[in-house]
Amino acid sequence: MRAAPESVLILKPSSLGDVLHTLPAVAALKQHWPSSRIRWLVNPEWAPMLDGNPVVDEVLHFPRQQFKGPIGPLRMLRWAQQFAPGAAAPLVLDFQGLLRSALIGRLCRTALFYGLSDAREGAGYFYDAAAEVHGRVHAVERYLALVQMVGVPADAPLQWPLPKTRLPAGFDCTSSFVALHPFSRGKGKSLSVAEVQQICEVLAPMRVVVVGRSELELPAAGNLDNWLNRTSLSELLALLGAAQWSVSVDSGPMHMAAALSARVLALHTWSDPQKVGPFPKEAWVWKKGALYQRGFPETTVSRATLLEAVTFCAALFSRQ
Repeated sequence: MRAAPESVLILKPSSLGDVLHTLPAVAALKQHWPSSRIRWLVNPEWAPMLDGNPVVDEVLHFPRQQFKGPIGPLRMLRWAQQFAPGAAAPLVLDFQGLLRSALIGRLCRTALFYGLSDAREGAGYFYDAAAEVHGRVHAVERYLALVQMVGVPADAPLQWPLPKTRLPAGFDCTSSFVALHPFSRGKGKSLSVAEVQQICEVLAPMRVVVVGRSELELPAAGNLDNWLNRTSLSELLALLGAAQWSVSVDSGPMHMAAALSARVLALHTWSDPQKVGPFPKEAWVWKKGALYQRGFPETTVSRATLLEAVTFCAALFSRQ
């Protein structure tokens, strides 16, 4: 595109990690077209990552919870038809790549509608064109390909614009700590309670602040500071930003930590770190006994147990 469009509609309702992965692409777009009004359709639970964000002019809510059940698709179609007139834009970019996002985009676009070549559920049939993505490409780079397709350069240092945050009330920020996010909604990604205890033991006497959400009960430990189920999304971001370094399973909060700093140890089970690991090449990844920095996996792989990986990173980050 040779001229900046009056407005751009971004379709990326979920999930938390994917919203964070999309931020550098939208930041590059806003930098290239500062006069364009950027509107982003997102699930309400992830909207705090965009509220007050300097590269997003308007946050629109996608009420995903309303579309459950047998007649959910019909409700979604009716909602999309009502939503489209107020959200119409000359350029619509579908970063989600699903049938529902493609349908919404087609209804909202007044000129051009673009997506990614690996879109699913037949979404590609709705696009005017698609950015080619293939192979083991990280999600951040996939989404950059979409804005590059419309003429937005992505050769400048990437930006992760994040909202202003505040630590939760009652949190003691006078002593340093390691943030541990051990539980994930994704099947087979979470640590066990025993592994959480073992991590606290190898990091002692360092304070370990456990964050995130879980119904599991954690037994008390001398250096364990339990903040499970006690923070908003914004407060969680503030905690991760205040941590000396972070340990996290593959999840949205891991990508929050990686957007703030490369001082991250990401724990993967079945997911591919090259595609969905922490984006900074200096961040560390542990998967099935292999420990390496994501940017240099083929030359720096070491064998290590989970506790050995945690101990190594604790020593490394304490020296930095």
